[in-house]
Formats: sequence, structure tokens, C-alpha cells
Amino acid sequence: MAEEGTTARVDSWIWSVRLTKTRSSAAAACRAGHVRVNGERAKPAQTVKEGDEVRLFHEGRERVVVVRRAVTKRVGAPVAAECLTDNSPPPPTRTEAAALGLRDRGTGRPTKRDRRDMDALRGR
Repeated sequence: MAEEGTTARVDSWIWSVRLTKTRSSAAAACRAGHVRVNGERAKPAQTVKEGDEVRLFHEGRERVVVVRRAVTKRVGAPVAAECLTDNSPPPPTRTEAAALGLRDRGTGRPTKRDRRDMDALRGR
């Protein structure tokens, strides 16, 4: 295992700094291609070090963070904030998010595909 503070697995680091609730969901995001390290798709076991940019698409929004300290154990929220620099765009407001899911009047009942698209927009 690497020395504390030098490198860490990307799935473990994402979970440690509280970007995902569980390590298994962080690993699943990596396998699904929702995690990029320095612009490249990341596998769960890829290592991250200080200065790396991690992009995570999770819960309907993209998080862009820069690694300030590589940690492998889950840490508290104040310490987690010190381990990363958050460069994410601000989340959409409730009115902007609601406007995305509107359908034109008179277009009929949504199809199964339309419902799935609307659910994805709402983050379900």
C-alpha cells in the first residue's frame, strides 16, 4: 500500500473525500465511465496524486475537483474540504431544473423512453 498522502486509488479517494456515499458506488461510477482523471477515463484502481484533476458525473451534475491531498481512509467533512479544491460549476437552481423537464402542450402522453429521459433529468 502506498504511503499516506502520496497516492491513492481513485475510487477510494472519491469516497474518502465524501463525493460519493459508498466506495462501491464510486467504483461503479469508475466502471461506467463517469470518472475522468486528467481528461482520461479512470478505472477504480487508478492512482491519483496531488495536482490531479478529477471529474465525476454523479447525481445529475458534474463535479470538477483538484486533488490537494491523497487520502485513503474516510475523513470528516472539514478535513475532506482541505483535501480537494472544488472547481465545479454551480448546480442549477430549482426553477432551471424544473424548466428542463417540461413538455410542449398537446404532444400527447410521454413514451417509455421520454419518461426515462425525464427521470434522468430529475436525478431519479
